Amino acid sequence: MPDFKDEISPAMVAAVATELHRAWEGFPVQAFTADATDGLAPLALLARVHHVAAALRRAMPANFATAADVLHRALESATFNGWMTLPCGYYVADHGVDHPDVALPTLAALSPRFSSEGPIRVFIERHPETTFEHLRRWIDHPDEHVRRLVSEGTRPRLPWAPQLRGLIADPSQAVALLDRLHDDESEYVRRSVANHLNDISKDNPTLALGIAHRWATAGSDRTAWVIRYGLRSLVKQGDPEALRLLGYDHGAAVTITGLTVTPDGVPIGGHVTIAFTLTADAAVRAVVDDAVHHVGARGQRAPKVFKLTTVTLHPGTPKPVTRRHRFREVSVRRLYPGPHRIDIQVNGQILASTAVTVTSTKLG
Repeated sequence: MPDFKDEISPAMVAAVATELHRAWEGFPVQAFTADATDGLAPLALLARVHHVAAALRRAMPANFATAADVLHRALESATFNGWMTLPCGYYVADHGVDHPDVALPTLAALSPRFSSEGPIRVFIERHPETTFEHLRRWIDHPDEHVRRLVSEGTRPRLPWAPQLRGLIADPSQAVALLDRLHDDESEYVRRSVANHLNDISKDNPTLALGIAHRWATAGSDRTAWVIRYGLRSLVKQGDPEALRLLGYDHGAAVTITGLTVTPDGVPIGGHVTIAFTLTADAAVRAVVDDAVHHVGARGQRAPKVFKLTTVTLHPGTPKPVTRRHRFREVSVRRLYPGPHRIDIQVNGQILASTAVTVTSTKLG
């Protein structure tokens, strides 16, 4: 797969220079290009973004309002788009942090080209009152990207961005925004709201459940999906109230038989097939997950829960379930050899467990 860091490349730097020179004849194309590409190659993605943003600060007008005007003129070009605008957003966060009333509208203008969810976070922390005033206005913005920025930019645990510890401790200001976005006409916005609710559930589960109950009274199919997706972490944890809210009975009597994992040993990068059968004496809606206790450097880690399926069980009708599970390493999880326990969880209850031995041999 391509590495995203390669999007921030010398070719992209040259494209940014062309666009900004088109918007401002005084833009120092050659000096900026040399500055932004010097030392770029060994850097990771976000380091590259900040490296180019720093070069922009040295190239753009010293007066931030003047520089913001350059960016707005550049946005008149349809080709000033995509990855090349990401460093521009971080430039705004860096150079415009003391000018929120100029910087925030600039971030909103950039967001349809590449989301400003990362750059806006410095303003939430440094100028919360002013920033939330702008966020409240953007709720009714005609562009879905700007409306999504309201939710995504205030996510307390946005991946690959600094946590917003103030909103982790007290999410109330963000919740007031989400209350007006959970039934947004745009799926793009609603998905962000659901991810935001999931973030809240990790630190404030009782609050998240209260929000979900309140939104559920609206009776909207669009909001029902937001609630279901937004409570996914609590469902994986087997939270009884989250399950009940979504129509699952945590205490339902379900029986599991015939649990097998084949093969019983697998190299890193290989896969196993998990199979079992579920039965119930009464009709039961069941959310079925498998929880894998990966071996870490110092023993087993907390389980990683993977969604298997959602089924309705009928009396006298066994339901076979199979899943192919690959033991692969990802950027946030390294695998170690040893026995990895697998739990089968139905409506939050662990019904059976088994194990597979992972070897140090890697496929591929």
